[in-house]
Amino acid sequence: MGSDISHPKVVVTFGTFDLFHVGHLRLLARAKDLGGFDTRLVVGVSSDSLNVRKKNKSPVYGQDDRLKIISALRCVDHVFLEESLELKANYLEMEKADVLVMGDDWRGKFDHFSSICKVVYLSRTPGISTTETLDRIRK
Repeated sequence: MGSDISHPKVVVTFGTFDLFHVGHLRLLARAKDLGGFDTRLVVGVSSDSLNVRKKNKSPVYGQDDRLKIISALRCVDHVFLEESLELKANYLEMEKADVLVMGDDWRGKFDHFSSICKVVYLSRTPGISTTETLDRIRK
């Protein structure tokens, strides 16, 4: 598994982060806080093509803009482009992850990565989601 106790813990999370909102910010800040002051938060931002494959739709904002937004956050230490769901284990190993953090709407779906790192599901911010925001805009 990732780093030993003498090195900062590495927490990795993944997401589209389209229409960035306070729920995204809270998840990232809470992920960063999991390991203390020296935790390194690494974020895999889903590519445009991955979003089309997994959601059958393009994000509102392109991957370059979403990468810039996430990398500008004080709590984020490193950002990379996630191009394939099948490579998630490789990404975790490449980043030397100690912890994988996902929203609790994904509970159980990433447990198979527990042989690589600890898997933690954090609760979502109630009443806030990109889908709900898009629905409000459409109305």
